[in-house]
Amino acid sequence: MSIIEKAAGKIGAGTSQPTSRDADSHPGQDSLIENALNRQRSGHAAPFVATPVEPMFNDPDTLAMEGGSQVQSINLARLHRMGVVSPDAEKSQIAEEFRIIKRPLIANAFGQGTTRVKNGNLIMVTSSLPGEGKSFTAINLAISMAMEMDRTVLLIDADVAKPRIPEYLGIHADKGLLDVLQDKDLKLSDVLIKTDIAKLTVLPAGRTYKRATELLASAAMTRLVEDIGNRYPDRIILFDSPPLLATSESSVLATHMGQIVMVVEAERTSQEAVREALSHIHSCEVVGMLLNKTTPTPGADYYYGYYGSYGK
Repeated sequence: MSIIEKAAGKIGAGTSQPTSRDADSHPGQDSLIENALNRQRSGHAAPFVATPVEPMFNDPDTLAMEGGSQVQSINLARLHRMGVVSPDAEKSQIAEEFRIIKRPLIANAFGQGTTRVKNGNLIMVTSSLPGEGKSFTAINLAISMAMEMDRTVLLIDADVAKPRIPEYLGIHADKGLLDVLQDKDLKLSDVLIKTDIAKLTVLPAGRTYKRATELLASAAMTRLVEDIGNRYPDRIILFDSPPLLATSESSVLATHMGQIVMVVEAERTSQEAVREALSHIHSCEVVGMLLNKTTPTPGADYYYGYYGSYGK
């Protein structure tokens, strides 16, 4: 069995080894995740699995302005220290996990070996509750996908109530998504932040607006999503959305998506919470479950230690 097959098989069997107390606290969680995966179209998204724990980032890097467009530097060494995929780092367990996670998403988006999913390049990363690691997942997916030879990535901070992307990347953000939706004279190019990670651009959430849900449900949002989704055929657009059970914005955003990655914190998030959250995103047919913060599987360290030494 290949490492990809083994990783995919971890969901529902063997990824996490909870104590009997944990098992009693969340009965049937693995079965629920398997059932959620069965909602997807046959031949589309494959299961995802990862084991990162969401860190905190501080100390914004210096902002550089070039020709009126925003270009900001991301401290790659710090990303690596914080456990995030770094394009200049050697092979690591976290990098390999997100390579496995991104592959079916990219295949669905561009019809590589499977049926192309409608709007498959529009991918929303969400969770049931706060703190499950959705922003950490979105950051890692964005950087990992930007490492593809023939893809560009636009990472959108759509968690307009509590935006986290600038904090994670250590960049400064002012105007963004909500400002573009409100101001017809403001161009998208005016608020996009180019990073020094090749092929990765960020769209911040923008300034707080009390009617954010209505803005995300507006015709302006529909036009914006259609534009960014179709303008560049090689582009992947990742949305870091609010938790599904915390606000209503994510349910509205889901109606535009071709794929959704739902992060579930292992041994913590109840099956009731997951079931309720899934009911909010029924409009999207391709939903992948990512089991996060799991207990490492015995033998995983050996594999990644061996793989990391390959080619040296």
